[in-house]
Amino acid sequence: MTHDAPRLLACGDTAFTIEFGARIDPALSARVLALDAALAARALPGIRETVPTYRSLTVHLDPLTADPEALGRAVLSLAQEPLPPVAASRLWRIPVVYGGTFGIDLEAVAAHHGLAPQAVIERHAAPEYRVAMIGFLPGYAYLEGLDPRLALSRRPHPRPVTPAGTISIGGAQALVASIAAPSGWHLLGRTPVRTFVPDRDPVFLLRPGDRVRFVPTPAEDWERLSAAAEAGETVAEWSEA
Repeated sequence: MTHDAPRLLACGDTAFTIEFGARIDPALSARVLALDAALAARALPGIRETVPTYRSLTVHLDPLTADPEALGRAVLSLAQEPLPPVAASRLWRIPVVYGGTFGIDLEAVAAHHGLAPQAVIERHAAPEYRVAMIGFLPGYAYLEGLDPRLALSRRPHPRPVTPAGTISIGGAQALVASIAAPSGWHLLGRTPVRTFVPDRDPVFLLRPGDRVRFVPTPAEDWERLSAAAEAGETVAEWSEA
């Protein structure tokens, strides 16, 4: 199998990015996570934080203790090695209330694909997703694994506000939204799970590499689960690999 050659991209004097490609691809994501894990294991001096995305890893550093160019070359060299893949991580089972006021685009998505709404729910809940990255807003979890038969271009006119916990799709991506925010994605449902709580440890419930399964949940369970989440319960069930 051939791989894209990684590139070193400068980001000022406090960060650089190692880019593995220019597309969303599980193979690229796996290489990003493998490099992230390798850097964590080596604990190179001067690295403050690493931020994985679908296709690249940004490394934030302390310019007072690290030479950005030298460290960048060292990380690029490491990225070119045959790094061991990261083992499967935690599996989260996240309850989702689909449709109605919880997922206002479900019927439109179903109509676009010539499906019944229940068929969309079944296709959306069937895969085991993998968290590729956390980004855009705090705690937003971008997932790989959407059934390609559900892929759909984003809305032509984004909504100014969508609720926290929204479960949505855009293009070939799936998302678990952490906070209320504007969005041009298609809203299929909503989860009561709080994936971002600033005063909780950990602040972010999901992390890159985690696996996710969505569990269709009756609307009448929303108030009970939401109250439990508000009281600090995880609500989502999880297990180790």
